[in-house]
Amino acid sequence: MARTMTAKIIEDHLAHATPDEYTIRIDQTLTQDATGTMAYLEFEAIGLDRVRTELSVSYVDHNTLQTGFENADDHRFLQDAAARYGIWFSRPGNGICHQVHLERFGAPGKTLLGSDSHTPTGGGIGMLAIGAGGLDVAAAMAGMPFSIPRPRVAGVLLKSSLPPWVSAKDIILELLRRLTVKGGVGRIFEYFGPGVSTLSVPERATITNMGAELGATTSIFPSDGVTRSFLAAQGREHAWIPLQADEGAVYDEAIEIDLSRLEPLAACPHSPDAVKPVHELAGIKVDQVLVGSCTNSSLKDLMTVASVLKGRKVHKDVSFAVAPGSRQVLEMLAGGDWLKDIIAAGARILETACGPCIGMGQAPSTGGISVRTFNRNFKGRSGTADAGVYLASPEVAAACALTGVFTDPRELGPCPRVSVPDSFLIDDSMLDQPPAHPERTEVRRGPNIRPLPKRGPMEDTLALKILLKLKDNITTDDIMPAGSKILPLRSNIDAISQYVFSGIDRDFPRLAREAGTGCILAGENYGQGSSREHAALAPMHLGVKAVLARSFARIHRSNLINFGILPIVIDDEGYSMLEQGASVSVKNIRAALAMSSSIEVTTVQKGTRLTCSLNLTERESEILKAGGLLNFISQKVRG
Repeated sequence: MARTMTAKIIEDHLAHATPDEYTIRIDQTLTQDATGTMAYLEFEAIGLDRVRTELSVSYVDHNTLQTGFENADDHRFLQDAAARYGIWFSRPGNGICHQVHLERFGAPGKTLLGSDSHTPTGGGIGMLAIGAGGLDVAAAMAGMPFSIPRPRVAGVLLKSSLPPWVSAKDIILELLRRLTVKGGVGRIFEYFGPGVSTLSVPERATITNMGAELGATTSIFPSDGVTRSFLAAQGREHAWIPLQADEGAVYDEAIEIDLSRLEPLAACPHSPDAVKPVHELAGIKVDQVLVGSCTNSSLKDLMTVASVLKGRKVHKDVSFAVAPGSRQVLEMLAGGDWLKDIIAAGARILETACGPCIGMGQAPSTGGISVRTFNRNFKGRSGTADAGVYLASPEVAAACALTGVFTDPRELGPCPRVSVPDSFLIDDSMLDQPPAHPERTEVRRGPNIRPLPKRGPMEDTLALKILLKLKDNITTDDIMPAGSKILPLRSNIDAISQYVFSGIDRDFPRLAREAGTGCILAGENYGQGSSREHAALAPMHLGVKAVLARSFARIHRSNLINFGILPIVIDDEGYSMLEQGASVSVKNIRAALAMSSSIEVTTVQKGTRLTCSLNLTERESEILKAGGLLNFISQKVRG
């Protein structure tokens, strides 16, 4: 039987399968510093002396603004923990985790689990790369397989080739325009067809990176001659294997994109799927332009920007900054005229880190319009609540920076042609290899690194006050905001929990504590966005025992389960009936977990039975019974 690439990798790594989910062995893991501290505290709690993966890497790339001791202390903890447990450590300044992993560690046919929602970037090199919460990654580092709901595999046929001034960013924006941020839920996107060979590995990685914005489990490209050339240029040709779908492989869904018919696109505020052609936005004044992030900070991206800017000046009213994705990219730009041309045009050069994408600096002016080559433009994520953030390609960003208004880059004249070198600068001196004697390493902890909060076993009855009623597509940024003020508190759950839902209701933490036990009521796709488990862990710490939602985003639903919060699916009628401040009773929970279907939820005021379900796998039910994944693992170890 002809198989897809997805089927081949899953079958090669399958540990267990049920009608509902696959459980697969994980070859590699990655963490970053916004999620890594908790992941390693969780790994410590499991009680092993060393990771049991082929390769695990700890990156520092998110919280690099050191305005206080917290981030520096966490970086030191991460470096020590990596040495102690047999993990590679990428030091601050070495680059963004996804860019560096693609360059130095990614391998076709391997499985990668990362505590960052954009881990699917690795699909650009032919990996089955999946984002997850830190606790799931800690479990994978302990050698436990990882479970995913059985996905539908959507085959994306790419035909022809891109016209001048149109880039890989426009391909994924086109998919977001068609499918929306909910269109990839429960799906893996597998790319094939003649258009694939026209795209470089970094271009493919741009597409798989933003597959996360579709809500996809992951996305993957074939491993072909282009992949081999990329790995050879990185001095890693030995890691290459050929991988593609068999001829005649049947996909669950079929999508076709004629690359030659695409045009420059941009996602408008405040969602990655609010996509319009750039020519329809022409003339809108632009205050800020930022190039970088794990989506568009490769050598090819920045060489393209440099070519557009060469001999020109950034508009006087535009604040323009560029953040290379890795130290390798920065050094290679500096080795030619590329960096000189970018600086001469008037750019500010930021460090090789996520930076503004996660709200770490470069907040726009009040009411400002910012054009960014990033992957998310949720309201307030930039650090300025009323800013209008647009997502676009490096070509569009450069055009806007030059003119000061939204500009279709096709108006700039002939498109510059960029040729990436056949070999890359290899310098791994800022990648610390695990030492020969890890047991000699002392793990140092700053005063902001606090013990993990714990939850007891699942109760059989819960009386819950509805603390908030929310709309569709609530993001993890809405639940647990990022930014330079809040992220440094990520290792101190008690402190960071004071900011839960702070952009929606500043009184939420107080209301939650006063209620004792509470729940959240939400619409469709609750918890879309990043993988940050703090969006589940901090509400759990405040007494949130359940979320009643019309549907859940995959990673956040898993995080809720991992921390013992019931993910209850409620129907439209029940959602409409309930209001903030009302109370509900949840009874016979253990019986419901055993059946993994309906659950008894009634309104306290009128005793009305609501139509609710859990839709859990047997494994998820067992985790919830234990009160979360750490309790579940501890029971297994003791057993």
